[in-house]
Amino acid sequence: MPGWVNGAPGEQLSVRDRGLAYGDGLFETIAVRGGRIPLLARHLARLAEGCRRLAIPLDLALMDSELQAFAGQLGEGVAKLIVTRGEGQRGYAPPQPCQPLRILQAAPLPQYPAAHAEQGVRLFPCVTRLAEQPLLAGLKHLNRLEQVLARAEWQDAEHAEGLMCDASGRVIEGVYSNLFLLRGGALLTADLSRCGVAGVMRAELLEQARALGVPVEVRDIGHDELLAADEVFLCNSLYGVWPVRALQAQHWPVGPLTRKLQTIVRDLLDI
Repeated sequence: MPGWVNGAPGEQLSVRDRGLAYGDGLFETIAVRGGRIPLLARHLARLAEGCRRLAIPLDLALMDSELQAFAGQLGEGVAKLIVTRGEGQRGYAPPQPCQPLRILQAAPLPQYPAAHAEQGVRLFPCVTRLAEQPLLAGLKHLNRLEQVLARAEWQDAEHAEGLMCDASGRVIEGVYSNLFLLRGGALLTADLSRCGVAGVMRAELLEQARALGVPVEVRDIGHDELLAADEVFLCNSLYGVWPVRALQAQHWPVGPLTRKLQTIVRDLLDI
């Protein structure tokens, strides 16, 4: 399926686009199943917040319509949406006014080993640290070099994901996932006000856990606290929930809350 540029089939972009020159934009990686987008409202809400914070004017009603039309044609797969500030001349100053560019790309759904969901995954301890920048924290912006460097740290099939911490050693997330842990009956996930990506599946799981009556805490998490957890799992909008079974010499069981949330997400995503 060909990509779309500004709502029409196309593959060509301007060499003056600020997304290429400066990473001046945002993106969403969107699961499409049966021609629909299960987490569409959450993707649009995150995109709206990103556009607000980066001061990129975007017609969200138009974006909603385009995404649904693209998903209808794709049927099954992954839609990657990229929104840039559009063209600009040399220099950092944003053009006034700007003409945002909307890019949609299609890809097959990734085929992950069934063991990742059933038996859990091993985390690689990434050396690459996430820099603190509160103005960009939580956003899925186009500057992903920290994740590129982190993902290059391992090539073996033994590790399915990497653990990323910030410069102070606080546990933040996976390279392409958000991380949760259960300790003392409470579900914990990292405060992302300094760095990290606020995933749409993370937001969904926070809501689902509260609906189940599980105490939820969004706060700083130390490495020792992670090691002392009763359950640990990862999530994103493509694969749902993966239990974490090991990090170096530490091992965790696949616990009942992980399985409960995994079942809820499978029904939501039709996986």
